[in-house]
Amino acid sequence: MEETTFWYEFKKGFIIENPLMVLMVGLCSSLAISNRLENGIFMGISLTFVLVMSNIIIAAIRRWIPDQIRIPIFIIVIASFVTIVDLALKAYFPPVYDRLGVWIPLIVVNCIVLARAEGYAYKATVKNALADGLGMGAGYTCVLLIMGFIRELLGTGKLVLFDVTILKIAPPYNPPAIFILFPGAFLTFACLMALLNRYKARKVEQ
Repeated sequence: MEETTFWYEFKKGFIIENPLMVLMVGLCSSLAISNRLENGIFMGISLTFVLVMSNIIIAAIRRWIPDQIRIPIFIIVIASFVTIVDLALKAYFPPVYDRLGVWIPLIVVNCIVLARAEGYAYKATVKNALADGLGMGAGYTCVLLIMGFIRELLGTGKLVLFDVTILKIAPPYNPPAIFILFPGAFLTFACLMALLNRYKARKVEQ
């Protein structure tokens, strides 16, 4: 594989090949947990940690991984870091752990993580695999934060982090509950996609 710069690999994951807005993988968990900004922060950090660490390990040992059993090995590596995240959240952030529920263990089979291991890290240098993991993780987290911000603020009328209200819409605003339900997730994501497509169309016109 041709050597590329660290910054380009990071930018590619963050913008050019954003996992949610461009590649559109890993949407299930993203739509499910993005009803709160706090959920997005913790899920984004968790997936980024797993993605970066598994990318680094797989890129480092790729020459010794037999091609015939590479997928089971990828899953073992990913599952090891998911276990670390799972136990850390359970021990130090029980309320967040309870809200995220099954979505943390399911990072093991998240399309983003497995796809980067198979499609990129297995063929890349450690440095580029690190940049790819950071970029993909940052891009994923950024979209989660935007969705969590919009859905929680519009759906509840306030933003709460660690049991502290950091922003509140003054009355007479009556929060429509649809934004914190599943239809709100699809509506918010659709609006973000529409804005992105409009931006791309204007860039082409220029």
